[in-house]
Amino acid sequence: MIDFHAHIITAEYKRGIKSLGIDPIDVDGFPLPEWNAKAHLDFMQQARIDHTILSSPTPHLWGNDVLLTAQVHREVNSSISEFCKEHSDKFSFVASVPLPYVDAAIEEYYYAKNNLGAIGVKLTTNANGIYLGDPLLDNFMAELNKNHALVIIHPQRAINYPKTPITGTVAAIFEYPTDTTRAVLNMMAHKIMTRFPNIRFVVPHIGSFLPYMLQRFSGVSGILSSLGMMEKVDIQKEFQNLYFDIAGDPEPVALDMLLMVTSEDKIVYGSDFPHSPAKIVLAKKNHLDENQKYKNILCKIYGENGKNCFEKRK
Repeated sequence: MIDFHAHIITAEYKRGIKSLGIDPIDVDGFPLPEWNAKAHLDFMQQARIDHTILSSPTPHLWGNDVLLTAQVHREVNSSISEFCKEHSDKFSFVASVPLPYVDAAIEEYYYAKNNLGAIGVKLTTNANGIYLGDPLLDNFMAELNKNHALVIIHPQRAINYPKTPITGTVAAIFEYPTDTTRAVLNMMAHKIMTRFPNIRFVVPHIGSFLPYMLQRFSGVSGILSSLGMMEKVDIQKEFQNLYFDIAGDPEPVALDMLLMVTSEDKIVYGSDFPHSPAKIVLAKKNHLDENQKYKNILCKIYGENGKNCFEKRK
């Protein structure tokens, strides 16, 4: 069983957000949780997780100073790499990169891949307002495509948002699924999955609002393309190349909705530990395990699908 959605919070990350002037409470409305190796390993044992792909948490490491931003990413990636080397049978990691600075991001991707052992990259839905799918990122996507990269997407709150929204100040309630949906629709509109077909994208949180938006986007984009207002997009072809993790609340409705729009072969496991406490994650997983409705597909979600996505395929 492979966990595609879990985070590691190193001392270097804490120092990095401080040096970049980032306050998690201000950005996400939620403090960084506590993390340590023993707690994570204990959680994996209880959940029967064989291997975890780690990524740095939100907030995204971004600053106005390109050199400082790149330096922070290097220090954070190096610290995660050292941890994974100590526990290579249990952990791998995807590197964070200093987008939207494309040249620096390419440099960090290759350094992390070739020198630190990163198996892919974590990309946030937006980097200072530049969304996945934006043509500004095409050169970076081309490098990922060339390397058959694994990309784990993680939500980041939008730059411009109501400071006192009715959904509350905690981004996880509404802003995260909204920004994930926005980013993936933007990727589809710019044909990222068909233009860069070798990249394996993992979309978080059971597809967020995409199960609803897919049909609407298909219909409206068809109208717009017929009016010459956007390029024609094969929505299903773009969408079918995506993987989805089930971090969050797959029951009672979200997993059923996701299965209505994607194949059971494209769904993988995600815990969101430690942002989701072990006790809560284990309770949800135990309930899912006991649901007879999913008896025939959990072996794919927990095993086969993750292995297919995890392995480098050329």
